[in-house]
Amino acid sequence: MPGENNKSVRKFDALQETLHCYRIYPGLQLYVLPKAGYQNKYAAFSTHFGSIDTRFRIEGTEETAVVPEGVAHFLEHKLFEDERGNVFDRFAAFGASSNAFTTFTHTTYLFSTTDHFSQCLELLLDFVQESYFTDESVSKEQGIIAQEIRMYDDNPDWRIFFDLLQSLYHHHPVREDIAGTVESIAGITPDLLYRCYRRFYHPSNMALFVVGDLDPDGVWRQVEKNIERHSYRELGEIIRLYPEEPETVSRQRIAREMVVSEPLFNLGFKDPAVTQLEGNARLRREGAMEILLSAIFGPSEPLYNELYEELLIDDRFDADYTAEPGYGYVLIGGATRDPDQLYERIMEAIERIKTKGLDEEQFERHRRSSLGKFMRRFNSLEFIAHNYLAYRFRGSDLFSYPDLLQQVTLEEVQSLLGEVLVTERHALSMITPKAPGS
Repeated sequence: MPGENNKSVRKFDALQETLHCYRIYPGLQLYVLPKAGYQNKYAAFSTHFGSIDTRFRIEGTEETAVVPEGVAHFLEHKLFEDERGNVFDRFAAFGASSNAFTTFTHTTYLFSTTDHFSQCLELLLDFVQESYFTDESVSKEQGIIAQEIRMYDDNPDWRIFFDLLQSLYHHHPVREDIAGTVESIAGITPDLLYRCYRRFYHPSNMALFVVGDLDPDGVWRQVEKNIERHSYRELGEIIRLYPEEPETVSRQRIAREMVVSEPLFNLGFKDPAVTQLEGNARLRREGAMEILLSAIFGPSEPLYNELYEELLIDDRFDADYTAEPGYGYVLIGGATRDPDQLYERIMEAIERIKTKGLDEEQFERHRRSSLGKFMRRFNSLEFIAHNYLAYRFRGSDLFSYPDLLQQVTLEEVQSLLGEVLVTERHALSMITPKAPGS
């Protein structure tokens, strides 16, 4: 059995969960969450390599690598195809479903199955750790992804979101499409893919989360044996390099016409202060912001019902907060009959609550609601696996969220009104129906 000093067991009383944590040379983090009685088993294998990682260097070297936008997403596509064909078909032969996705910060490969778990896990480990790129296959993929990019350019929900990010951010790569552009992916070559793959798909930059009715040490032994077979050497830390980003927004308003049945509305507030926070301090800020946004815009509040009755919003309306090490923002959005009127009403409501503040009953009600919502999500194996790894790459521990939420104070939540919902740091993105014949 592997050395016991590479293993820890953590109990989370609030969640009634026990997480088994392992470190496998040369640095892979493995997490196993046993779920007795669950028929389904789920595994997510992630690399801390996302679309914003376009400039980086390796610790101990002076050379800075600059890669085109879209490389992380391109690699995700290519790993599912090797000299033996399509990996999806091999998972299907075991009765498993598989998929992958790329975000701004990481790329994840996953499968879900009720049977043949060990075979599926071996397949997941093998195909993610084996790369196969040729000039012909890269050229073919450039055509496929270029079509995908054009498709998303015509997607109103995608377009309004990136219009907002490009309005909030001057230089940070979060403003760029995850898939890149048709022009940027044209510069991707097999050599470039291999160089990024060797750096970012190293076990020290990766993590694996497994959840289901499983023996944790049995999973550990299988994963360690697989990683040993690939004979890795240690790699210096990847140092990500991002441009300096001002606190101001790039522009406060953008509107475009598209083929939509009704106008779409995205309002954002930039939060530069989140970049100064680390680990669970950032996660605590997320919890406080969730309480605040729910108290202002939640379905149980008068504002939501007034806007709904006036047909300014429908049940797609939502307010959310994103907090990453390098960027953070509030996004309020949905469909509306009148974007300008909705904008005015929301800004008025924010100013009103800044003056009035929250009361203790309202704060406690929304804190309980946030905690309950989080607990219910733990019925989903997919939610647990994906979010644990995403937060792990941020330096936070998702399982600490209930305790952190209990520590949040009313004063802390109210202070965020003046720290985050700042008029000078907001931007508005709208899409309106294209006029007939235009």
